[in-house]
Amino acid sequence: MKKCDVIVVGSGPAGLSCSIEAAGCGADVISIDENGRPGGQLFKQIHKFFGASQHRAGVRGFDIGLQLLEQVNKLGVNTLLNTVAYGIFGQKTVGIIKNEKIGMIQGKKILLATGAIENPVVFSGWTLPGVMGAGAAQTMINIHRVLPGKRFIILGSGNVGLIISYQLLQAGASVIAVLEAAPRIGGYQVHSSKIRRVGVPIFTSSSIKEVKGDKEVEEVVIVRLDDSWRPIKGTEKSLTADCVCIAGGLHPSIELAQMAGCDLRFFSELGGHLPIHNENMETTVDGIYVAGDTAGIEEASTAMEEGRLAGIDMAQKLGYLSQDKALRKKEGIRESLLALRSGPFGCLSHAAKSNILQAMKTKRGSKILF
Repeated sequence: MKKCDVIVVGSGPAGLSCSIEAAGCGADVISIDENGRPGGQLFKQIHKFFGASQHRAGVRGFDIGLQLLEQVNKLGVNTLLNTVAYGIFGQKTVGIIKNEKIGMIQGKKILLATGAIENPVVFSGWTLPGVMGAGAAQTMINIHRVLPGKRFIILGSGNVGLIISYQLLQAGASVIAVLEAAPRIGGYQVHSSKIRRVGVPIFTSSSIKEVKGDKEVEEVVIVRLDDSWRPIKGTEKSLTADCVCIAGGLHPSIELAQMAGCDLRFFSELGGHLPIHNENMETTVDGIYVAGDTAGIEEASTAMEEGRLAGIDMAQKLGYLSQDKALRKKEGIRESLLALRSGPFGCLSHAAKSNILQAMKTKRGSKILF
């Protein structure tokens, strides 16, 4: 059985950032990812980040991914790719499967940065070939360079739905319409403006009633919704399309955290059930941390900061970083997270995270955890 200081499950923005901080302080880190390449969602994000320069504004997601990978490689992090972490057992042991062989890795600290899972949306014909999640479409066009169709209907106008719409247009596809069940567009205006400028209609209070086709998607029947989210009879309209992308939101991937015995709570603002954690991202199980979408659905910039916070705390508790240096680093990251969670969208996440910290203090007898 392999042994190390830190096990990082998931090498997306949160996992990579944790590995960099922990390994940079001298910890022996093993990173596990089920994909053939680390980086997670960053390599699907061909758009430029926006916000403050400290959060890499103006830099494309895949360039950020390359920067993080370069740092990880320089630090000598042992990255196990095409490897599935199937369980967490006693004494900080992670069960893995690689090349159809089962193995075990034991660490002193574990970060769960397993990301998120797409929410399904069910309608008549939803199992036809050509109906796919927005994440699958992003993987096909941005990772494998394959356009899965020519004429697309996008269901969902959150940031993911708006971004995939623009990426499909850049790849040469036609986006016939973006549908949103709510009365207002869910994503940022900076994203919706891009697709509106090229003439893509966004229909609010609308959804898919049925997808038709013999062996694949050929026609999509859309319908208007009333204030109670029910279809309005007589408002059906048929659109010709060969692909439907479902962008119905995300929920945290919490299976490993649940298996480890981490206490879970429901926070709708952050995508659903998630492990509660302290200000250093440590859960109710000592030595097990969460970061990124596993700790609540937010932006990649937030995921990287949370991963850094976890990595610094691990390094401190393992004796690789002094308390004074750790506290200074943590203070800077918390200020950065506060800035990321400001504004009309971020304030909801900030309130939810405050409730998580309060739940954690209550769970541990109001003990302040720094």
